[in-house]
Amino acid sequence: MTFIIAEIAQAHDGSLGMAHAYIDAVAKTGCNAIKFQTHIAEAESSIHEPFRVKFSKQDDTRMAYWKRMEFTLEQWKTIKAHCDDVGLEFISSPFSNAAVDLLKKVGVKRYKVGSGEVNNFVLLEKIVQTGKPIIISSGMSSYKELDATVTFLQERQVDFSILQCTTSYPTKPEQYGLNVITEFKERYKVPIGFSDHSSSIEACIAATALGAEILEFHVVFNKEMFGPDAKASLTMEDTSRLVKAVRNISIALQNPINKLDNSNFEHLKSIFEKSLAINKNLKAGDSISFSDLETKKPKGFGILASEYEKVIGKKLNRDMTQWDFLNEEDLTD
Repeated sequence: MTFIIAEIAQAHDGSLGMAHAYIDAVAKTGCNAIKFQTHIAEAESSIHEPFRVKFSKQDDTRMAYWKRMEFTLEQWKTIKAHCDDVGLEFISSPFSNAAVDLLKKVGVKRYKVGSGEVNNFVLLEKIVQTGKPIIISSGMSSYKELDATVTFLQERQVDFSILQCTTSYPTKPEQYGLNVITEFKERYKVPIGFSDHSSSIEACIAATALGAEILEFHVVFNKEMFGPDAKASLTMEDTSRLVKAVRNISIALQNPINKLDNSNFEHLKSIFEKSLAINKNLKAGDSISFSDLETKKPKGFGILASEYEKVIGKKLNRDMTQWDFLNEEDLTD
């Protein structure tokens, strides 16, 4: 079954209460996990870091914004406990070694590595030392860079998976990179997923049909909310619809249809398929032409419609009335 992760990231805007509200809301959508980001401003940033999007009127620097997004260890533990209570796996992306240590104390089952950290071997080494599985987003990495990261992780025999991701907010259809899902599967032979920033549900649905085993996307209560990711997120209503679609597609993929065997449709074929008939009154001795033919339901009352060619040129051995079914015993050479 596809593992579905709803990412909150900074949608809580530093509010512990809002973080807990998101947990309750995501739990109702059917997602498997909820993902946050763990920022420790002094450990990961500096006053020189520029804003990706200058969205904030209250934070003078990007570092100040990260500072406002911090939760204490005890607060993270309450978030994790709440996730456990409602049946969601708690996941968070660390952006520093200090954050890895904090999340280890919180008790995460796995670590998610964001696109900007894929080639941060210091951070990866720190996570490897925890012995936990790793999910990597590939958004800004070339194959050369990603190959190096994969080699790094393989040498350390760590359990990891990779998400196709386009670092663009919101992502346009021509940027989805759905072809990369298959390429990753063939190239790396590890579980492959899709991390989406399109603000719509079709990209993840398509990714599922292409074999994505993990899905990740941002969620918000409303796309007009404050924050850098809001306009690239799904609403809770979107998320519920997406989860339902993905579950149905997963069921479909697990139940392939055998087109060599259509025996289950024999009854329906007898109803929907047709028999040959004539479309006008004809006399004994008349030669059958294509223009004399019609097909009528049900199958089995005349020659099969698919076998019409064998009656062309044959003669009737009796008078027939318009719309009569045409059978072998009505014909002679």
